Amino acid sequence: MAAQKYNARDVRFQIEDFNAPGTWVEFRTAQGGSGEGGINTFSLDPEYEATDTTTFGSAGRAETQNMQEGMSLTLEGFRLKDPATGALDPAMALAEAQAARLGVDSLVGFRFAAPGDTTWTVWADATFQLGSQGGSNNDKNSWSVTIARSGPTTTAVIA
Repeated sequence: MAAQKYNARDVRFQIEDFNAPGTWVEFRTAQGGSGEGGINTFSLDPEYEATDTTTFGSAGRAETQNMQEGMSLTLEGFRLKDPATGALDPAMALAEAQAARLGVDSLVGFRFAAPGDTTWTVWADATFQLGSQGGSNNDKNSWSVTIARSGPTTTAVIA
């Protein structure tokens, strides 16, 4: 079958529970998690640091080489909270708690997979930084988090 477009809403995202390493909690999207989905937008952003290698021999043409490659992913959507108990959605609660951790404790696993993937893209060490929340009179409360990879990307079989 030829390559084809797929729905962004069908990509899955999971955070590792820092209280139970090896346990993964899914962010609720259209297909992932359970109940009403909170995540409705994501963006995967590569980042590069390059060095200037221009010399007199470059004859006035700039030359560069990539020296470092980084990756981050931002999840955005609606903040999900149980009105009866006040409990946040489990994955959002973990992300918010993880964002408050510092130093070596600020690193935790994150993984994601597109529809049809047989392996997760795994960031064994990633940091979480919360974005702004809010809304106006006729809005639902927004929520966002940016996850930044620390170290290499690996893979794991989707079970």
